[in-house]
Amino acid sequence: MKRIVFMILLAVSSVTLQAGQKYTLSGIVSDAASGENLPGVNFVIGDGQTGTSTNEYGFFSITLPAGTYTVSVIYLGYETITETIELNKNIRKNYKLSDESIQLSAVEVVANRTDKAEIRSPQMSLVSLPLPTVKKLPVLIGEVDVLKTLQYLPGVSNAGETSSGFNVRGGAADQNLILLDEAAVFNASHLFGFLSVFNADAIRDMKLYKGSMPARYGGRISSVLDIYQKEGNQNRFGATGGIGLLSSRLLAEGPLIKGKGSFLVGGRASYAHLFLKLRDNKNSAYFYDLNTKLSYRLNDRNRLYLSGYFGRDMFDLNDFLTNVYGNTLFNLRWNHLFNEQLFSNLSLIYSDYYYGFKLAPVEFQWDSGIKNVNVKYDFKHYLSDKINLSYGLQGLYYAFNPGKLSPTGPGSAIREKLLPHKYALESGIYVDAEHTLTKAFTVSYGLRFSSFLHLGEQDVNVYADDQAVLFNKYTQTYRMATPTGKKHYGKGEVIDPFFNLEPRLALSYAFNDNHSLKASYTRTAQYLHLISNTSSPTPLDVWTPSNRFMLPQKANQYAVGVASNLANDAYSLEVETYYKDVENRLEYIDGADLVANEAIERVVLPAHSRAYGLEILLRKNKGKLTGWIGYTLSKSEQRTPGRTPEEIGINYGDWYSTPYDKPHDLSVTAMYALTPQWSFGGVFSLQSGLPANFPVGKYRYFDMTIPNYSKRNEYRLPTYHRLDLSIVYTPHHKPNKRWKSEWVLGVYNVYNRKNANSIFFRQNEETRRNEAVKLSIFGIIPSITYNFTF
Repeated sequence: MKRIVFMILLAVSSVTLQAGQKYTLSGIVSDAASGENLPGVNFVIGDGQTGTSTNEYGFFSITLPAGTYTVSVIYLGYETITETIELNKNIRKNYKLSDESIQLSAVEVVANRTDKAEIRSPQMSLVSLPLPTVKKLPVLIGEVDVLKTLQYLPGVSNAGETSSGFNVRGGAADQNLILLDEAAVFNASHLFGFLSVFNADAIRDMKLYKGSMPARYGGRISSVLDIYQKEGNQNRFGATGGIGLLSSRLLAEGPLIKGKGSFLVGGRASYAHLFLKLRDNKNSAYFYDLNTKLSYRLNDRNRLYLSGYFGRDMFDLNDFLTNVYGNTLFNLRWNHLFNEQLFSNLSLIYSDYYYGFKLAPVEFQWDSGIKNVNVKYDFKHYLSDKINLSYGLQGLYYAFNPGKLSPTGPGSAIREKLLPHKYALESGIYVDAEHTLTKAFTVSYGLRFSSFLHLGEQDVNVYADDQAVLFNKYTQTYRMATPTGKKHYGKGEVIDPFFNLEPRLALSYAFNDNHSLKASYTRTAQYLHLISNTSSPTPLDVWTPSNRFMLPQKANQYAVGVASNLANDAYSLEVETYYKDVENRLEYIDGADLVANEAIERVVLPAHSRAYGLEILLRKNKGKLTGWIGYTLSKSEQRTPGRTPEEIGINYGDWYSTPYDKPHDLSVTAMYALTPQWSFGGVFSLQSGLPANFPVGKYRYFDMTIPNYSKRNEYRLPTYHRLDLSIVYTPHHKPNKRWKSEWVLGVYNVYNRKNANSIFFRQNEETRRNEAVKLSIFGIIPSITYNFTF
């Protein structure tokens, strides 16, 4: 009897196991022409209620119950593949996508759009622009710039036409984590903010997380800009380049071993300074950079990548002042597929940012910089069609060189001075899950645990009552405290430890395939501070680690939004509102001296900042006319209260606008494809003027006239607006001809608006009365660029 019962139970278990059996469909998606793996390709299963997408390296995996499925492989700009698959075993299948033929005569141009997968995804506050779209828009002096283009989108701005970096949702430029092939870029500007370091020809994919950052990212509190370089063509040699008024560029790619490996090398350099020399002008300002990448497929489960970037900016003011700065980046990566459901990436990364200058009359040289070595191991685990896991760990070692002062000649009165080097170790471990709970409800939740150890060898100042900044209650001013001594920490000894838990949560409720409601919460921590009182990079800008006097910045961001596809995907609408508060933002006391300051803690106070706003993005995705309208209504402000009841704080402890606060920011972007040969682009920008400090009175002290200034950032520069236009002419090319080219004509600031970069005050020589003078950087600027590929 027992034997019969056992046989029955065994049979029932077998039937149940077979009925519930699941299998995995996995593989790699690549470009059919180049063999390059494609990230972000969407897989739609059946009616679209389930699916997946490829990761940064083109790998996908989805586990489903045994059965017959219709699978659609969808990627913008490529032909869609739809096929029926009988899933009765694990299937490894690679897909090769071909470029989509766009027939302009049929009036069917498809631009960036929000598809079904993005509607249902809990990921929000994400910006992703196709590179072809970026290259069609008008740009300053014909130089395509991904950072400038991102600033046409809601929530992204900058602090002036020539400022370095960008500001996201009221955050400072140093609160953005900028990654190029996973390596941190500490200064993303060329020519003091005129251009970015990113050569658009070398970029494969870019994403900007304005909020709702996945737990794999850490170290910054405002945003993450994640950029990947192309892998190179595995099948044939080719080149892309361009000749412009300011610079020229050339990028070559081809197979190392056909079908298995590829190389990419690209260079870019400016030459405007050469024209100055023709007119006996000894001033010069130029840049150059180099992008490289090697990839090699060892077998179906292993692939190696080696990528790098090197760039330098040179500025020479009549042999009086020479300034050099730039980045050096390397990354060695190993992709490994453990099985059909588990993918991993191990990276060894090196990043070096150098900045310095020479001053000829005084005969001295200043050198400073920051280096880091980063080891990270990331895993992507596709558990089922309902749950995907991401987890991993990383460790970063920092070496800070605050500055070295050296004499450059025998007549120099400067003595060699080396500011103490600083060291730190940052580490993090994280787990992220994306979970489809129901047909309509999807949730993403994760947790990051981060630590930061400020390390020796270093002598640390000791202050009475542990106060590095003192308040004089009689003059109502702050002043630097005098150290009472020093405490020595040996090499590798922990000076200050910090630990933080950083939870992430995002929710999506899809009413249908075209409309969804999303919400997110993100907590982040930042352990590095940029010591600077300018909006553009200078050799004296210094990155410094957190310590007991300059605590890590911590931010909480909340966001709610809706995403919609309209009129059969012809239009899309995204509306988000957010609130962000930041602890321990540094603020400088009045009269703070940052130049070669060995004790920065004596001129800074902890502040609290907050930013909130509404973002609207309406896109037209189909037809000859495509583009978007982006509008941001926002507020970014800061408060530095007194530490005790008798202290007044900064600005009397009241809230004041941050230097990058722009309540209104409107951009209208349009691209019109008239014929296959002729297309047009235009961008109109309208923004609130930046906050400013103006004198509101003056008084005389003996023979000196001393201005009396307003409260911090109480006034604003005039409203900023301009219109840019471009025309792209693409000559007719024979189908089999490899050489292809185009001419791009552009006009920056068409109606020659004299926007104020700053306002300064002076005494009129004739009337002897004080007057305000507006300083404008750019008027109308025409440009022409010749682009080619073969």
